[in-house]
Amino acid sequence: MASAVLTSLPAAAVTFVSDRTDLQGTDSLDWASLGKVFTGIPDPSVFLGNSFTATTESGLGLTVEIPPASNPAILPPFVFQTVEGGIETNFADGDFVLFTGLLPAPPPAPGNPGPITLTFDQPVAAVGSQIAVDDIFDFTGFISAFDTDGNLLDTFSTPGTSSLELDNSAAFLGVASDEANIASVVFSSSVSNSAIGINALSLVPGISTAVPEPATTAAFLVAAGLMMGYRKNMA
Repeated sequence: MASAVLTSLPAAAVTFVSDRTDLQGTDSLDWASLGKVFTGIPDPSVFLGNSFTATTESGLGLTVEIPPASNPAILPPFVFQTVEGGIETNFADGDFVLFTGLLPAPPPAPGNPGPITLTFDQPVAAVGSQIAVDDIFDFTGFISAFDTDGNLLDTFSTPGTSSLELDNSAAFLGVASDEANIASVVFSSSVSNSAIGINALSLVPGISTAVPEPATTAAFLVAAGLMMGYRKNMA
């Protein structure tokens, strides 16, 4: 009896992407789409929960999770628009930023350090965003990618800076795989007591694996039956 030789397929390569253009995203998520934007007035209706859902432009659903701050006085997570004369950052002027929340105080203000975890309804092939840390000029940003079983695919880091320049200099943290196996990513920083923010997501979704609708399946079975009957009659 011949023995079977089992060979393992090579693991998908996950790489770090430090520039949004290089990610070659085909989908995106602007946090303004949540419909809640903080304007500086502590209106409870604009604050987000520690877990909420969002949808990308192409319709991909995802869940966002931000752990509660250890200090109950720290504001909940919220989205703000960074603009000249308003809340100024080193994202691009006009960007909407998902922010983990802080205690309004002179800098450096205590804040919720996160992390920000994004879990996708369908695994993606690439995802990334820019990151900044409140009131901290220099930090290290991290992005970790996980598969559908919660296994760590890889973690990457990059030096980052924060400022009030509105010059789009916030560090970009992205991951890309040669197959759509990224089920979740975690954004975090090296600073343990300051809030973090990320701007719009860029993504490369995977191919949908949805089960065909019943009507479509039925039509396929009818077509297959007709073809079998045709072949029988021709025999």
